Amino acid sequence: MLVAVISDTHLRRRGALPGACVARLEQSDLIVHAGDVIAAEVLQELCEIGPPVLAVRGNVDERSLGRALPERLEFEAGGQRCGVIHDAGPSRGRLDRIRTAFPGCAAVVFGHSHVPLHEVREGFQIFNPGSPTARRRQPHHTMGLLRARPGELAFELLALD
Repeated sequence: MLVAVISDTHLRRRGALPGACVARLEQSDLIVHAGDVIAAEVLQELCEIGPPVLAVRGNVDERSLGRALPERLEFEAGGQRCGVIHDAGPSRGRLDRIRTAFPGCAAVVFGHSHVPLHEVREGFQIFNPGSPTARRRQPHHTMGLLRARPGELAFELLALD
């Protein structure tokens, strides 16, 4: 199973996702968005790409979108549970805090900071794909891929430019 992982798109209109990002989304089996989609029409555009879309609300999503999306969710990939949340809090103690908040999950995807991160400890992983559209102080626009096989979750960060 191939999961495309994005966050913090911060888009208000259709057609603004980078082509390299859209190509990866089209090739995936599932799209996971870790919040700050911003506009309902952008979420609809993601849904029209093809693969199923799972998304959580971000802190700056339009009010209607914020009401429609859950604060957190879980899904199965490769026979393992994965969690998704937008804001995972301060970096200090993050991995342990997230592990406690998502018992039974092997990995948790988050966003908010726009800073790509992949951290693994004792078989538990946290992953932030950065942003494909709002890189802020990062050198590249980024997204992630999750390759899930029975008993294995492998995250990869992709620079889009």
